[in-house]
Amino acid sequence: MSAQKTNAPESEGGPARPGRPGRRTPLFIAAAAIVAAIGITAAVGLGDDGKTSGAGKGSVAEVSGGTDTTKAATVLDRPYDKPALVLTDTKGQKYDLRERTKGKPTLIYFGYTHCPDVCPMTMSNIAIAKKQLPKADQDKLQVVFVTTDPERDTSAELAKWLPAAGDPSFTGLTGEFSAIQAGARQIGIGIDPPKKEKDGKVVSMHGAQVIAFSPTTDQGYVLYGEDTTVEDYAKDLPKLVKGENP
Repeated sequence: MSAQKTNAPESEGGPARPGRPGRRTPLFIAAAAIVAAIGITAAVGLGDDGKTSGAGKGSVAEVSGGTDTTKAATVLDRPYDKPALVLTDTKGQKYDLRERTKGKPTLIYFGYTHCPDVCPMTMSNIAIAKKQLPKADQDKLQVVFVTTDPERDTSAELAKWLPAAGDPSFTGLTGEFSAIQAGARQIGIGIDPPKKEKDGKVVSMHGAQVIAFSPTTDQGYVLYGEDTTVEDYAKDLPKLVKGENP
């Protein structure tokens, strides 16, 4: 999971890229990325009991990366079910994720507005790529940002942050942390409650993956890591809008 501080990001394990803070590779997806890179299919994700569980529960995905390690997308052989989340949107209205995005190409990301780098960069990259789509496809694509820090990320805060970090059309959701955490777990993303350190800085641990859901099956069948570029998204979005493999 990605460890981030509101003011000074924690230096994390592994080599950091020049010019940006280092980050841990997201917990569940680290194994999947390695497996995908060597072209082996494997199961990733844990159930509540710490054991691997069936795909019908949305907690296990088989990852098949083939031999092409140049692709940003990881296609899941066993897609995730869409999280059963009913939260609150930026207008303060109830938002049923499954119902509102049914039959629509959807990208889902869990993050928070005080994130120093990964979250705003991810939203910006998707927003720039989305603008390269034909207008009709732009209107179809749903981008949903679910906060991992609901105590600070109110509906009003998300309404201010999302247009600046991404696009006014993006959906921002907040609610009870326990519900958000459970929803993230359903698609293999781990998040921890934000913690305040002795120096007053708040650390939020969360997976940094974007999951793409098909408009034809409503299942999450493609995964993107935090290093996915604008060009990567721009190349793949036309296919994702149609529910095709990138």
